[in-house]
Amino acid sequence: MIKRFIVICITIIGSAAFAQQGTSSPYSFYGIGSLKFKGTVENQSMGGIGVYLDSIHFNLKNPASYAGNALNGPYFNGESRPVKFTVAGTMTNTTLKSNSGDAKANTAIFDYLAVSVPIGKFGVGFGLLPYTSVGYRLDDINDDSVLQNRFSGEGGLNRVFAGMGYQVTEKLSVGVDFNYNFGNIQNNALDVEYADDGDVVQYQTVEYNRSDLSGLNLNFGLNYKTMVTDKLELSATATYAPGSKLNSDNVRSYSAVTVDATTLETTATSSTIDADLEAQNLKNTKLTLPATLSFGVGIGDPKSWFIGTEYTYQSTSDFSNPVFSNDISTYENSSKIAIGGFYIPDYNAFSGYYKRVVYRAGLNFANTGLVIKDESIKEFGISFGLGLPVGRRSFFSNANLGLEFGKRGTTNQNLIQENFINFNLSLSLNSRWFEQKKYK
Repeated sequence: MIKRFIVICITIIGSAAFAQQGTSSPYSFYGIGSLKFKGTVENQSMGGIGVYLDSIHFNLKNPASYAGNALNGPYFNGESRPVKFTVAGTMTNTTLKSNSGDAKANTAIFDYLAVSVPIGKFGVGFGLLPYTSVGYRLDDINDDSVLQNRFSGEGGLNRVFAGMGYQVTEKLSVGVDFNYNFGNIQNNALDVEYADDGDVVQYQTVEYNRSDLSGLNLNFGLNYKTMVTDKLELSATATYAPGSKLNSDNVRSYSAVTVDATTLETTATSSTIDADLEAQNLKNTKLTLPATLSFGVGIGDPKSWFIGTEYTYQSTSDFSNPVFSNDISTYENSSKIAIGGFYIPDYNAFSGYYKRVVYRAGLNFANTGLVIKDESIKEFGISFGLGLPVGRRSFFSNANLGLEFGKRGTTNQNLIQENFINFNLSLSLNSRWFEQKKYK
């Protein structure tokens, strides 16, 4: 039964990975797209906090999680920690609200795939995840309600990471992730022309831009835990990712196309001219990936309950893209505050499955750092989640379900407000690969 359930979960996540674009947000038009990386489903279900680290759950936000204390109990006997494997996907339903009307969109995306292996006081982790996503279609309509331009885009930035953690003392662990970022962003702009009678002409001009991105960056993490009473444990975390550069290889071209008069979809391309970006010093450019700093603190009764908060700051004002810029948007430094936690009725219950279920909840407030027409784009979310035990109870594996209700943006200045619902599904599987031999 458990194996069948795991196969079903992986099938759903695999379908989400290839079903659609990862976002339908009009705000992915700006910068390098909308941020998709928000931690594991466990993190997201607690408002996005990454302050809780233990030996049985992956924490993609803090590489110090690769190290930790050995587990007591069957199969581990205080000798080791489990090998951790996790995979996840997200489906999103979005309502786009403007002063002129509403629209709905559905997307699905693969969230992450990661493995962590313990090596004594050390631990290593590696994996793959989408970092940002681009997916939009925007219409530029003048005061006479006439369509002048149509903008569309797709792509995003992906990340492959490998990291190491080290347990300095029983209370303190540190770690570092090495990230290779890669991907491409494609932006199209259709300049809509009309005949004298007001009908759309058959032949139009499309500007096509593509940027292939690549670059390295680091993420440092620290985790400190201590018992403040017989039952209460204090946790504190910090992470820092220095600012880094992304190499951008750029292409721009202009095409004469034939379009459908009703939908404006391109039906044929008759000719294409490549722009000389080298003469403009835009063929190869560098983008700044802003520095990120976070602090978190929490308290709880281990294996029973936990509540924590985390503050994240990002120097988004450093970002610029000389190839694809506009006059209505700028960037300011971004910040986020998240609060969340979990509750387990009785993790070691021999009867009553739901007593071992992990119940999670949280909320977050964020200033995304994007400013459009002098309006700061802000985001709010409230989340809930369940951690359902699967497989052999001694390995503490879980299927994790998460649900987030959120809002991004505003209808002020004729902008768009997004009301979204995220449904997250992940598998967090643990196993033991190595066991010390005992001789009598």
